[in-house]
Amino acid sequence: MKKQMMAMFLILTLFLLAACSSEGESKGKNEETSANAKETEQESNEKESVDVDKGLMNVEVTLPESMFEGESIENLKAEAEEEGIKKVTQNEDGTITYKMSKSTHKELMNELETNLKDTIQETEKSEDYSSIKEVVHNKDFSVFTMVVNQSDYENSMDGFATMTLGMSGLMYQLFDGAEAEDYSVTIKIEDEETGETFDEVVYPDAMEDTEVE
Repeated sequence: MKKQMMAMFLILTLFLLAACSSEGESKGKNEETSANAKETEQESNEKESVDVDKGLMNVEVTLPESMFEGESIENLKAEAEEEGIKKVTQNEDGTITYKMSKSTHKELMNELETNLKDTIQETEKSEDYSSIKEVVHNKDFSVFTMVVNQSDYENSMDGFATMTLGMSGLMYQLFDGAEAEDYSVTIKIEDEETGETFDEVVYPDAMEDTEVE
């Protein structure tokens, strides 16, 4: 389940990077790592996160190795070149780094925000989630509140909507520079009549719980 989530990250990431690259400079190069001084568990966490290094003029986005299983660096470079991305670099730990201007990174974050808000609107209007009346969120998309008809919600599969919101919120935080051990999305389920929260889902914990089961 975790790999499926990372695969979704990859698809949207490459799409957005390609869109942004037509308006800004996007280059990649190797980063020197200081992983030798870190604990094994920390190294593992870093490999599963998206590392964002915000410099004075540029932003480096490093994607985890798990996003590229079965893909050769040659294919990635060729695909990136076709989309206007000038250089893609594979680091010693298997991660892939894209380097872009701050304006390009800002464009990327704007695209992520727009897509997330579109997802929220689709969730509110979708006939597939008829019990969901409204979805509100905080500024960094780390907390969502789904206002629902409790009876209809509990007797439906509308809870699957939390997965889409959860993964989208996680992706936004990761590309904005959140550390692997710090990022999370809390989704509160609120009854429209009473205003009381009767359930709560936290990602990525919910994904790990599903994986264990």
